[in-house]
Amino acid sequence: MGKNDTAWETLFERYDILSHIAQTGFYEIDAATIRTVREPRLMSKFDHHTNLPDIFRRHGLCILPISRSRYIIGPFHAYQRMNYDAHAKPTRVHFPAHITSIDPSNLYSESVALHCAYVCGMIDDILGEPSLPTISGRMSSSDFSFTIRTEGGANQCISVSKSQIEIDAGYESAHSFLVVEAKNESTSDFLIRQLYYPYRLWQDKLNKRVMPVFFTYSNDIFSFFVYEFEEVSNYNSLRLVQQRDYVIAHEEITLDDIVYVLDSTPTVAEPTVAFPQADTFLRLIDLLGLLVNRDLEKDLITTNYSFDKRQTNYYTAAGMYLGLIDRYVDEHHAVCFRLTPRGRKIMALPYKQKYLAIVTTILEHAVFQRVLREYMATGALPDISRVVEHMQACGVYGIDAESTYRRRAQTVLKWIEWIIGLQNQ
Repeated sequence: MGKNDTAWETLFERYDILSHIAQTGFYEIDAATIRTVREPRLMSKFDHHTNLPDIFRRHGLCILPISRSRYIIGPFHAYQRMNYDAHAKPTRVHFPAHITSIDPSNLYSESVALHCAYVCGMIDDILGEPSLPTISGRMSSSDFSFTIRTEGGANQCISVSKSQIEIDAGYESAHSFLVVEAKNESTSDFLIRQLYYPYRLWQDKLNKRVMPVFFTYSNDIFSFFVYEFEEVSNYNSLRLVQQRDYVIAHEEITLDDIVYVLDSTPTVAEPTVAFPQADTFLRLIDLLGLLVNRDLEKDLITTNYSFDKRQTNYYTAAGMYLGLIDRYVDEHHAVCFRLTPRGRKIMALPYKQKYLAIVTTILEHAVFQRVLREYMATGALPDISRVVEHMQACGVYGIDAESTYRRRAQTVLKWIEWIIGLQNQ
């Protein structure tokens, strides 16, 4: 169990929290009480449903702040599912030649990615008129009340008084105010509070349309999910208005580029680490991006980003298999991960060179070369059984069961699909 899991188990048992929720529908807890087991900031910030402590997920619970020092726990529908439009073609934009303080090949913090989006005209394009950046950072919410849907289907009324909120960016135009929550990773959901509390604050302050936007920067794609709250006092009335994707114009990757890498990359001996089981290669790229700015504890990856415990294990192991991530134990005996020198060098490259270098790290492993060559020869990916034959012929490490071979073979196919798809971006 992670540190948050253990700490919340202690609090739930000490204060009989489940019984209180069963009787009244919710439980209020203050920061001082939480601090008896762990820092409240670490115990209450769960941006994605998968970040919730085990006891919350087992009982369908969430936690929301209601002031600077108090929180409410209950069976609330607090998260919004989201889906990326796989068929959306990103709008190509040009990076201004006179801007030298932003490196478009090094956008591994949310703030820098947003600054880049602004100078490239993405924000103005969404607003439909010129805008200026006006706010960011921590501030206090207004006093307001709202209803939120519960697991039982009923609505719970919650009152908030001067809760601390953090806004990644706000942009104001003549007729609108766009408020942004930003993530440097793709994700499957987000905590609605991150948009709703800022929306309520600025909805009361301004006589303009307030546009809540969830933004992700992943795989060099800038994705903006533009929402509206159809009912001001209804937390769950969030509706997606549009998704807008952008990409900075770059030198495109062609099939000839991929073939060249395939033909010029020598294979290496299989490493004595687990053969990867990590089907969504973009998630590995997200993880590499997160590690550019700092090393991360294993527990921190699970609690702060859109990875559950199993995914953290799978994707860190996949990065180690490719020689891009190192695992170490720090002075506090915590398991940590960092980029290898090769990983750091690759992540600093411009778009085309970066992705072809990542392709090289994959194709250094014989099984991936064999499967890609078969695709090039036949025009179709081989089936799972055929991939298993290639894996067995290449002597991949640490697999002894047929079912495990087949699961890992699925990863091989997904990674080859990712390589092939690079030519269409």
